Amino acid sequence: MTDKNKQLYAYTRTYGCRANVADGERIDGILAEMGYGFVNSPDGADLILLNTCAVRESAETRVFGNIGALVHRKRLNPDLIVAVCGCMVQRKHTAEKLCGTFPFIDLVFGTHAIHKLPELLSEVISEKRRVTDITAYADEIVEGLPIRRGSALKADVPVMYGCDNFCSYCVVPYVRGRERSRKPDDVLTEVGGLVKSGVKEITLLGQNVNSYGKEHGVTFAELLREIDKTEGEFRVAYMTSHPKDFSRELTDVIAKSGKISRQLHLPAQSGSDRVLALMNRGYTSGQYGEIIERAREKIPGLSVTTDIIVGFPGETREDFEQTLAFIRKIGFDSAYTFIYSKREGTKAAELPDRITAEEKSVRFNELLRVLEDTCGRAYGRFVGSTLRVLCEGKGRTGKRAYTGKSAQGVIVDFDSDRNATGEFVNVKIDAALKWAVLGSVQK
Repeated sequence: MTDKNKQLYAYTRTYGCRANVADGERIDGILAEMGYGFVNSPDGADLILLNTCAVRESAETRVFGNIGALVHRKRLNPDLIVAVCGCMVQRKHTAEKLCGTFPFIDLVFGTHAIHKLPELLSEVISEKRRVTDITAYADEIVEGLPIRRGSALKADVPVMYGCDNFCSYCVVPYVRGRERSRKPDDVLTEVGGLVKSGVKEITLLGQNVNSYGKEHGVTFAELLREIDKTEGEFRVAYMTSHPKDFSRELTDVIAKSGKISRQLHLPAQSGSDRVLALMNRGYTSGQYGEIIERAREKIPGLSVTTDIIVGFPGETREDFEQTLAFIRKIGFDSAYTFIYSKREGTKAAELPDRITAEEKSVRFNELLRVLEDTCGRAYGRFVGSTLRVLCEGKGRTGKRAYTGKSAQGVIVDFDSDRNATGEFVNVKIDAALKWAVLGSVQK
C-alpha cells in the first residue's frame, strides 16, 4: 500500500434490496474515481467491501459467515483493507458485535456516510487503525456522487430515502432514517441523462415512493407525469408502493401514460385485518381490494404483484385462512413470500410469538401451493395478445432464442430472426408457463 504507482483493486459485494444495489453502484463509482480497479472475487483484492442488509436475520447470518471467512486473507496480507457498510452496521448493537467479533475489520460505515468514503479510506490507510462512522441521521441528500452502473440497458434511480411508516416488523426506519425526497429537478436531470445515454428501463426507488415529495410540494404522481414527458424511447417502473398512500391521481397518471410500467407491485403482507393492524400497515384488506379494482378498471392489462408475510406474531389459523382467501380473491400475477423474521428493536419483536417454526413452515408451504394455483393461471390471459417487450438477451427456456420483459413485468421468451437486444419489440404470445410467456416477434 506504500507504492503510489501500484494499481489497487477492490472486490465489492452487495446484499439485499434494490436500494442497497443502488448504494453499491455509488460506492463503486466513488472507488473508481479514487483509481481503484475491480475484481470479481476476493482473490487479488486490496480492498474487500461488503455492503450489508438488515431486513432479515438470514441476511445478517450470511454476512457474519462471509466476514469470518476473510480472516485468513488478512493474515496472509496485512495490508488488505476489509470494509463493512450498509444497513446492518447502521444498527449500533450489530456494529459493536461486528467490531468485537472481527478485530481485523478496518472500516465500518453506515447508510448515511457513503459520500464520506474517500476520507474514511484515507484515514484507514494513513493512520493504520479502524475507522467507524455510523452517523445516526443525514439532514440532506448528497447529489452528484459518481455511479458505476451494472447495466447499460437498465438503471435504478433513487427518488427518496428513509421511511416514516414504522411497520411493526421492519427495521428500515431505524437504519435508513426518516423520509427525505430528492428535488424533482435532480431526478428529472438524472433520468434525462440516462435516456440520452441509451438506457431503456429506469426504475424509481424508494421505501414508499407514494409518499415522495412532501417537502417539495410535489406528489409522486406529478413526478411521474413529468418523467413521462421526457423525450426518447424508454420505460419507467417504480418500487415500492405502500397501499395506504396509493392515490387515485397516481392510477390516472399511469393509465394515461405511454411509458410507465403496467406492473403494480403493491405489498399486502396479510389478508387479515387484525394482523394488518398489528403490523401497523394503515389499511384494511377491503381498502387494498378497492385500490386494485380501480387500478384494473383504469389500466387494462395491469399486472399486480405483492409481498406476503407468514407467521407474524399472533397470527391465528383463522388469520392465515383469511390471507389465503384474500389471495384467491385478488388473483395476483406473482408474489414474494416470507416467513416472519424477528428484528430486535421493532415493535413486533416485543409481541408474544406462540407459532412454532414447524407450523410456520406448514403455512408457508400451503401459501405457496395456493399461489402456484392462482398465479399459475394468471399468464394465460396474455395468450393471443401482443406485448411490447424490452429484449435483454438470449432466451431462458431453451425453447426460444431471446428473452425480455413486457410493460407488465412479465418474462417473455420469443423467437426472432435477428438479435434485438437493447430494443423494444412487439411479441405475439402463443403459450403461457407458470412463470413466463412464449411468443414470436411481430414483423
